Amino acid sequence: MSSAPSSAAIPGCPAGTWKADPARCEISFSVRFLTVGTVHGRFTGCDATIVTREEPLGSALTATIDVASVDTGNAKRDTHLRSADYLDVESHPTMSYRSTGIRGSGGGWIVDGELTLHGVTRQVPLAVEANGFGPGPSGAQQATFSATARIDRRDFAVTARTDGGGVLVGYKVSISLVIQAVLHK
Repeated sequence: MSSAPSSAAIPGCPAGTWKADPARCEISFSVRFLTVGTVHGRFTGCDATIVTREEPLGSALTATIDVASVDTGNAKRDTHLRSADYLDVESHPTMSYRSTGIRGSGGGWIVDGELTLHGVTRQVPLAVEANGFGPGPSGAQQATFSATARIDRRDFAVTARTDGGGVLVGYKVSISLVIQAVLHK
């Protein structure tokens, strides 16, 4: 979570429980499509809680994402992504993340945690940055965090179809998160 990782508090970050503002959260992904391009998409439904401690390494993160909220800007593709070929939202309506530890890494932080997607749980580290803290328009303390990760969809049993032996959709998925949260002491 930003500045030099150590046991010192993050400057400007009060300890407490932060609740994500779903209207100000961006959970996006990108994946190669065929051999010609990249598909970008996002999930619009999320619930996240971040607990910050005076000692940053004791902080924690939990998040639940509504998988049916997938949006790539193409209704036909989104319907296919929701099907059993990919996300199977009927059987697995949410994905979740739960931190298991936080460690310093160079000038930032790594949040180690478990991602559960498509009924499969795997360790997925997030490279996290605390982007800023301060009072929002209502006077409540707000914070913005960003994170990135990369997963292989096969690790989560999202194998999807191939066409004549060639992969239509790449296996590696890049994930980017921007979470704006409000402090609830």
